[in-house]
Order: sequence, then structure tokens, then C-alpha cells
Amino acid sequence: MQERSGIVTLGGKPVTLLGPELKPGDDAPDVELTDSDLKPFKLSTLKGKVTVLTTLLSLDTSVCDAEVHKFNQQVTQLGDKVEVITISKDTPFTMKRWCGNAGIDRVKTMSDYRDGAFGKSYGTMMKGIDLHARAVFVVNKDGDIVYKEIVPEVGHEPNYDGALSAVRKALGN
Repeated sequence: MQERSGIVTLGGKPVTLLGPELKPGDDAPDVELTDSDLKPFKLSTLKGKVTVLTTLLSLDTSVCDAEVHKFNQQVTQLGDKVEVITISKDTPFTMKRWCGNAGIDRVKTMSDYRDGAFGKSYGTMMKGIDLHARAVFVVNKDGDIVYKEIVPEVGHEPNYDGALSAVRKALGN
């Protein structure tokens, strides 16, 4: 497994990321996740839609909570041609509870709790912590990554404007 250092910090301390360094232009890896009803969900089912894939530590943290709310609000304005999938190592039960309490209706939460396949395929898994670094990937209708941000400090929010600009461009707006 490829290891990459010097990319992110958690609480100011450097962490090593596991997995490849994906870039715009790369094919988005097809990974199976688990939805909040414990059903398998393959990313390939999203082909044909512009998709925002976000990774975060846990929905139960304030920055992660704020991020999902912001994307939920923003994606509503973009219509049904865009999907936002938030991925964490939270259990499906935690995700279902959190979404119900938070009133999230447009962002789909998926769990990578089984084997961390998403984190290892997209290069967001933090070594020794077994949680995702904060990242945003925008994937076009053809399944190509058109935008990537690995947030340098895991405790900070992503560049929403950059991600949403990439979504609009992928939609042809």
C-alpha cells in the first residue's frame, strides 16, 4: 500500500495517508460502500451524474456537521443532476441517526467501515488512525475525476467554492 506523508495534519500533527494520489483526469475508482440500511452501494451506479464525493472524520464532529449541512444546502440549488455522497468510517447506524436528527435530505451518507476500501482507493485513509482525511472529489458524468481537494488540516472545512465551481463546469453551466 502506497504511503504519502506531508500532505495533511490532524490537530497540527502530520499524518501519513494510505493509497494512491489521484488527480483530475484519473478515472474514479469504483468502490463498494455501505448505506445507512446496511445495503451495499457501488459508486459505479452514479455514472451519468455529476457526483461530489466528500470524506470526513465523523459526522458527530462540529466541522464535519457544518460541511455536510453546507453541501446539502448548496446541492439543492443545483438540481437532480448532481449527487453528493459523504463517506466516513462511521457505522451505518450512526449515519442514519445523524441524518435523521440533522434534517439532511440531499447528501447521501455512506460508510467505509468494513475495510476502508474507499480510503485506500482514493488515498484519504490516515495511517494508524483508520479514519478519513477531509477531502472532496468531483466526478463528471463519464466517471472521471475533474476536481480534487485534500484539505491540509483535517479540522478545517474544504473549499466549497472550488468544488461547486467544478460541479457547475461539469454540468456545462
